[in-house]
Amino acid sequence: MSQTTLIAPEKIERKICFIREQKVMLDRDLAELYEVETFNLNKAVKRNIERFPAHFMFQLTESEFRQIKTEISNSIWGGRRTLPYAFTDKG
Repeated sequence: MSQTTLIAPEKIERKICFIREQKVMLDRDLAELYEVETFNLNKAVKRNIERFPAHFMFQLTESEFRQIKTEISNSIWGGRRTLPYAFTDKG
């Protein structure tokens, strides 16, 4: 993403969901906003895990992921092999 590119607030707001009583953005949505692959975003997070304490980010449980998939179209999840990460508004 170039430095002059601005993201419309509505686009960001549509990507926010509530999990564990927190406003979060899922890794795939955050990656889309930054115009990177989800895999690469998660790889960068894992390389710098000390910068992402539990109140910044957490991984969804199987049941949370199933619930999200029922609320959001199942087809957009593709062949995902790992549980998504959720990034909080504190992160």
